[in-house]
Amino acid sequence: MLQAKVLILDYGSQVTQLIARRVREAGIYSEICAYNTAIETIKQANPSAIILSGGPASVQDATAPKLEPAIFDLNVPILGICYGMQLLAKHFGGQLAHADTREYGHAELTVLAPDSPLFADTGAGPLPVWMSHGDKVVSLPDNFVCLGATKTLPIAAMAWPEAKIYAVQFHPEVHHTPMGATIIRNFLFKIAKLSPSWSMSNFIKTEVPSLKERIGQKHVVCALSGGIDSTVVALLLHRAIGNNLHCIFVDNGLLRKNEVQTVTQVLVNQLHLNLHTVDATELFLSRLKGVTDPEQKRKIIGHTFIEIFDQEAHKLPQVDFLAQGTLYPDVIESVSAKGPSAVIKSHHNVGGLPEHMQLKLIEPLRELFKDEVRRVAQELGLPEQIIYRQPFPGPGLAIRILGEVTAKRLEILRNADAIVQEEMQAAGYLQKVWQGFAVLLPLKTVGVMGDDRTYEHVIALRVVDSIDAMTADWSRLPYELVAQISSRIINEVAGVNRVVYDVSSKPPSTIEWE
Repeated sequence: MLQAKVLILDYGSQVTQLIARRVREAGIYSEICAYNTAIETIKQANPSAIILSGGPASVQDATAPKLEPAIFDLNVPILGICYGMQLLAKHFGGQLAHADTREYGHAELTVLAPDSPLFADTGAGPLPVWMSHGDKVVSLPDNFVCLGATKTLPIAAMAWPEAKIYAVQFHPEVHHTPMGATIIRNFLFKIAKLSPSWSMSNFIKTEVPSLKERIGQKHVVCALSGGIDSTVVALLLHRAIGNNLHCIFVDNGLLRKNEVQTVTQVLVNQLHLNLHTVDATELFLSRLKGVTDPEQKRKIIGHTFIEIFDQEAHKLPQVDFLAQGTLYPDVIESVSAKGPSAVIKSHHNVGGLPEHMQLKLIEPLRELFKDEVRRVAQELGLPEQIIYRQPFPGPGLAIRILGEVTAKRLEILRNADAIVQEEMQAAGYLQKVWQGFAVLLPLKTVGVMGDDRTYEHVIALRVVDSIDAMTADWSRLPYELVAQISSRIINEVAGVNRVVYDVSSKPPSTIEWE
């Protein structure tokens, strides 16, 4: 049976990825492509349905992203969201106007067509929805009917049922629209009549034989960090080609306490991977000496890693492939409606390997989101300590030390961070939050310890809640837990006399400090 596929045309919304994730959560494979993707490419993708995303532009502007009329020749169901609804209204002859004020936030949708399949099983009464728009549809196109309204929008949802074209002004993909997932499922199953076929067990059944066929008897090299992405890549390849997979784990001296021993225990003793470990601590620290700029740190660490990885790869048998843990969000950065996102910081993943290596790239996870990778890990039987390991940046503790990275400062941060992990684990919070870690600040403060005056370092505690790291909020840990962490760090970590708690959210801050 041919797998159903939903194509999402991206018009620049900040939450387009969430549309793809909601579709996949319903068991239907989805892909994102730019709104101006050539119609021939869209046809070749053979979509079962199409979703038009939201976007920041006004459809009434001359330079606004346009709708490709030929998509209607495909005769597949279409759902327009926000900007997508306005595009559909304009294309079919409806009238639009600028809203009196830009509407952003909660609203209540009154369903005017309760028999519409789009709103099946959403319950009686107004539906809480999330709005974010500056334009509005003021008159329906021919053949369309109004499905819903709010206090400020007489037309907040519309449809041409016979053509299977539906549109909503609100965002069903965000968590602020509680029945949004149901609305998306209704579009997929009741309108488009699709059958769920996308699951991680099916992914594994398909991917392992595919890898085996592509690689054959050749050898693959893989950079392992101990994190979930690279570990899942390695395990998939290990199932496909066995010991023809060569994993390289570079100890850059910037890892957490006992990280090398933990990684070796899991990857070698439990998972039986073919692992080469390299201790390059001295080289990394020598190159970071005197460096305080965070972007320069990242580049030095990345280039040094590549250099060592290249050296180690040349010690192996003839290697033809390089495996990387590229995920789908990395891939779709290049198909954004407005081009790649602004660079906030260098990418954590490995990149820019020397051309003379001449290796073909293997990226088994390039179709998956992070939560899907975790489900693959569960299917593969990985230990929970790998599955639920919190994200850890490629540059390691170097970007959690503000200022110069030295062996002494690493020791302070490593010991402080170990206490954070231990106490959060003991309190049952390590799996409840997205990330929790310590940061060493580039300043000292006065303190009193015993009868002596001290002038020591400050540790910042950063703990955040998030679903996908696109946005994050600071975690409201119990005061008792924060106090216990602070007390232990100050009492047990030499050189620290103060702990502060970071209460900033993303945006405007980032999760990491550098």
